[in-house]
Amino acid sequence: MKKRIVLYKRLSDALLARLEAQVDVTWVDMTTPDGLARLRDALPGAQGLLGASLRLDGPLLDAAPDLKVISSVSVGIDNYDVPDLTRRGVMLTNTPDVLTETTADTGFALILATARRVVELAGWVRDGQWNKSLGPSHFGTDVHGKTLGIVGMGRIGEALARRGAAGFGMRVLYHSSRPKPDVDARYDAQYRDLDDLLAEADYVCLTVPLNASTEGLIGARELALMKPNAILVNIARGRVVDEAALVEALQARRIRGAGLDVFVQEPLSVDSPLLGLDNVVATPHIGSATHETREAMARCAVDNLLEALAGRRPKNWVNAW
Repeated sequence: MKKRIVLYKRLSDALLARLEAQVDVTWVDMTTPDGLARLRDALPGAQGLLGASLRLDGPLLDAAPDLKVISSVSVGIDNYDVPDLTRRGVMLTNTPDVLTETTADTGFALILATARRVVELAGWVRDGQWNKSLGPSHFGTDVHGKTLGIVGMGRIGEALARRGAAGFGMRVLYHSSRPKPDVDARYDAQYRDLDDLLAEADYVCLTVPLNASTEGLIGARELALMKPNAILVNIARGRVVDEAALVEALQARRIRGAGLDVFVQEPLSVDSPLLGLDNVVATPHIGSATHETREAMARCAVDNLLEALAGRRPKNWVNAW
């Protein structure tokens, strides 16, 4: 008899057909008003879950006593209580690697867009305000040859370092849990403690995972350490930054600007003070949002799920025991 899984993220026809050939699939559309209730009703008897962007708390998991594996279509695991899953004997898998380059592209897009005021000035043209030559009040700032500070030197951090060093001739600084001599050699990069990195970098890009040690990592004190002309880019998680402190620093022009793909609350409220600032570029969590990467992530998640349900060791088992 086929094992049963609950799917709460849309897949391509090809991936869905592959799943349905091997397991019984119960589809739950989480975009409907009753999506959460329907998911809860579908959990009893399910041995696998496949989806993303949903916080799976204790009461939901209590409704799934037969659950063996959660296959998350994401690299981040902050929606999951990993120790609790381990206690329950539930495997958690994710999809690293396949989104590294695309997310690094997004980080550099935010660096460039914020530095050169692309969104602001494109809107200015669209609104018919380009009726004379640009003056200094419209100028941006260079990216090439500047200092790039990367907070979190994992896969995405390395991909950013490569773009900065090889593509833009940038000096690369980084902060992570420890120095990485191989990174130093590849990108002529230099390890710094966080305070020194913030004080030296022209562009500070956050790529750390969200956990107890990184929540609120960048607050008022840290923002005050940055150069007045520095730009903060966040492609990590919204809660890595104290958003109220960031708004205050941006309003007071204590830093030049911010490029943000992640926020404390998502979707971002239309009345967020961030949206009223001309020195902010805000994008709707597009880090991995390309057709190619999202399909690769979904394929990886399907692989992880089927491997686990077949009694084999999935490649991307987060809480391996």
